[in-house]
Amino acid sequence: MSGSYDEVAVADDTMDSFWEVGNYKRAVKRVDDGHRLCNDLMGCLQERAKIEKAYGDQLTAWSKRWRQLIEKGQHYGSVERAWLAVMTEAEKVSELHQDVKNNLTNEDVEKVKNWQKEAYHKQMIGGFKEAKEADEGFKKAQKPWAKKLKEMEAAKKSYHLACKEEKLAAAREANGKTEASVTADQQKKLHEKVDKCKQDMQKAKEKYEKSLEELNKCTPQYMECMEQVFDQCQQHEVRRLTFLKEALLDIKRHLNLTENPSYATIYRELERTILTANTQEDLKWFSNNHGPDMHMNWPAFEEYNPDQAAAPPKKKKPDGAPPTPSTDHVAPPGDRSSVSSYEKNQAYTTEWSDDEQPATLSGNENGGNGGNGANSGNGGNGNSFEEDSSSGKGVRVRALYDYEGQEQDELTFKAGDELTKTEDEDEQGWCRGRMDSGREGLYPANYVEPI
Repeated sequence: MSGSYDEVAVADDTMDSFWEVGNYKRAVKRVDDGHRLCNDLMGCLQERAKIEKAYGDQLTAWSKRWRQLIEKGQHYGSVERAWLAVMTEAEKVSELHQDVKNNLTNEDVEKVKNWQKEAYHKQMIGGFKEAKEADEGFKKAQKPWAKKLKEMEAAKKSYHLACKEEKLAAAREANGKTEASVTADQQKKLHEKVDKCKQDMQKAKEKYEKSLEELNKCTPQYMECMEQVFDQCQQHEVRRLTFLKEALLDIKRHLNLTENPSYATIYRELERTILTANTQEDLKWFSNNHGPDMHMNWPAFEEYNPDQAAAPPKKKKPDGAPPTPSTDHVAPPGDRSSVSSYEKNQAYTTEWSDDEQPATLSGNENGGNGGNGANSGNGGNGNSFEEDSSSGKGVRVRALYDYEGQEQDELTFKAGDELTKTEDEDEQGWCRGRMDSGREGLYPANYVEPI
């Protein structure tokens, strides 16, 4: 036992002790509470799983959107690859959070559900078998002591009532002695009443003391039986608390991504990709493809050739002008072969002379500061990636003849194909257009007609 009956009686003056009749109900209720807490834990895990899934979905959507914007944007080379590696990190971390969600729902929730089913057995009439057994055990252990307690309470009440009657009788006798109207015979009767009350009080006291003695005798047996039933409840609770601790450790293992080897690998790969960014290599690539290191077909004298194809001479790009939007660039070592939006969004001058300067970049390129009032007002607030992807309007035309592009920045089409002219014919007879597939390039103006 945890302590003697006297210690318990002295310590508990609130009359709310476990040992009071019926107060074992709290121990029985703990069984029902344990079942409900299992439900609460499963609900908690399911809600966390939804959060993990939502976060993973958001990472995936964010990565997809920004990957497209970066690939269409103005960056290039190894730094662009490093930036895209951040999107790859998000995709892989998203997969890990989806794994967390699956582990929570498929492993942890199922584990709690199965344990709950094994630990708590529902009855046809309602409630759980374990709670009913505990309740019946406590009732059986408490019944003899409760009966003795009831007898003692009745004896105590009788004794206190006899004490009250004796005091009232003694007070009447004392008052009778001071009043002249009370006869000797009446005083005798009052005295006899006091003696009788004292006798009744003594009998009630003896009965009260005897019932209390009998109650105290059966108290140790009562405490022993109650503790045996309580220990059974404790054992059931030990199993629940032990399982809960193990389940929470599993949950922690699933939630803690830092313990997942794949998680560390993701960031090692991200760091490695970022560290491989080479500034000089990127600058060299840009100079080779869009700068002074580009090849130039300088103007040379050409004899007239009557057998020359009907296509007009290809437009020449003056040295230093922004490159024509095209896909014919040589990627730096390790670079992907996608088309940079830098190439897709630059304009170049159609003529070059000593009196002219290279065309300035458009308002989209410099943030809108070189354009009109509307452009300058929006230059610092818009998303440059999204602004660069505008397709523009044009005139629909139909091909009169087949044309095979001679260079990668020229369109190829068949007679009868339709496309959109996006720039008017220049002085050398070339137009810029866009196929319905989205490809843009140059084509000879005399090969098409308006629709």
